[in-house]
Amino acid sequence: MRHINANIDKGRLEAFSDGVIAIIITIMVLELKVPYGHDLKDLTAVWPVFINYVMSFIYIGIYWNNHHHMFHAVHSINGAVLWANLHLLFWLSMVPFVSSWMGENHFSEPLPVALYGIVLLMNAIAYTILVITLVRHEGKNSLLATALGRDWKGKLSIVFYCIAIPMAWVSTWISFGLYVLVAAIWLIPDRRIERKLAEEQAK
Repeated sequence: MRHINANIDKGRLEAFSDGVIAIIITIMVLELKVPYGHDLKDLTAVWPVFINYVMSFIYIGIYWNNHHHMFHAVHSINGAVLWANLHLLFWLSMVPFVSSWMGENHFSEPLPVALYGIVLLMNAIAYTILVITLVRHEGKNSLLATALGRDWKGKLSIVFYCIAIPMAWVSTWISFGLYVLVAAIWLIPDRRIERKLAEEQAK
């Protein structure tokens, strides 16, 4: 019987993911409505939506950046990785909806703020599942596995989301502040994969 290679080229997955993320960002920017009037004071009505767009854009950008680096560190994928990646893209595609709802309510209502956190939490969980699936495919001693290590950023993010979601019924601004804090943690450059790739190339 002829042996069938279970490995799949990763190029189409990366191209598809880039396309979906580009559409997500496009949908978000279309939610920015042009204000009536022509003075600076007319912008006050849309500033919550704009601020929320900026934060959600940063979140999507963080996922795209890490997704790009992660797949640069792997050689191939399999069917399980394809489904794990689709799972992540599903939750990323929910960001424009919850982002718009929270912004339209000016961060004042607990349910939209909590739902935004739930979607962020599910994105973090989906990304973690994708990482685990890739490490299982590549192996525990692979470049990706050694570069990620214990991934304390991912675990800490999930903890903050779990605190922020119920906190929305205490103070929506505390919840929003925790979402900003998680984004700030990930904005700090994380060059683990880049360092490992450089080490491999130097050998």
